[in-house]
Amino acid sequence: MIKFILYLLVIPIIIYSVDSVNINKLFKANKMYQAKIFYILIVFSLAYLVTNFLCDFMYAIK
Repeated sequence: MIKFILYLLVIPIIIYSVDSVNINKLFKANKMYQAKIFYILIVFSLAYLVTNFLCDFMYAIK
């Protein structure tokens, strides 16, 4: 349950921070669909990593 709450807290923060990076410059012209998929994968990957880090950190300090 704690992980689910952390996911809900972390995902908006990661979206806010990743939104400042212009990912479209990394892709070829007219490849917006692939750029959006990449953006979603980056957000979920970072959310997974940050949430697991916070859970491990909380369990370590107990």
